[in-house]
Amino acid sequence: MSLNLILMGLPGAGKGTQAQYIVEKFNIPHISTGDMFREAISNETPMGLKAKEFTDKGNLVPDEVTNGIVKDRLGKDDTDSGYLLDGYPRTLDQANALGEMSDELDKPLDAVIYIDVDPNILTDRLTGRFICKKCGATYHKLYHMPKVEGTCDVCGGHEFFQREDDKPEAVKNRLDVNIKMNTPLISYYKERNLLYNVDGNKNIDDVWQEVDKVLSNL
Repeated sequence: MSLNLILMGLPGAGKGTQAQYIVEKFNIPHISTGDMFREAISNETPMGLKAKEFTDKGNLVPDEVTNGIVKDRLGKDDTDSGYLLDGYPRTLDQANALGEMSDELDKPLDAVIYIDVDPNILTDRLTGRFICKKCGATYHKLYHMPKVEGTCDVCGGHEFFQREDDKPEAVKNRLDVNIKMNTPLISYYKERNLLYNVDGNKNIDDVWQEVDKVLSNL
């Protein structure tokens, strides 16, 4: 049986971990947009060369090129037993294009897994990281505090800082952008009875049990 999936969720929802579990258990390739672009560009495929023209100038790659790269990737033999798409589609136009190409390749979507986490919890997760100024060791206010408060476990330094993109206002903006982008896609897949909402507020293993249950029942 093949398993053709999309994995969705806001930044910090734990998609990376769940993707790893899915790939290990169901033995399907994890196809992320970034990897796909890098591969197409380094292999100098026609679509890869087109994408390079845009990325070299720092421009966004247009949909038709992105869709072409995805189609090339889904056309490979290793997706015959299924695939896990991550980071695509990002727009309704891309979702429509994916529907057409996956039907054309006879590899239609089976499910869209959405890891649903309360944005307030995500804000805590994403803004909790801080770094030792002296040696760069990373800590987290929820998950990994130094053994002695205010002292780095690694080098004994006492000065810490937070990266710009981990600061609350940057995180809030990133979440808002992603919520805006995901909302129409969630409705789109819900209407097509392909959406499975998984509660991502639980711990990693409980989330995986829920994901595994959904996929095993498909």
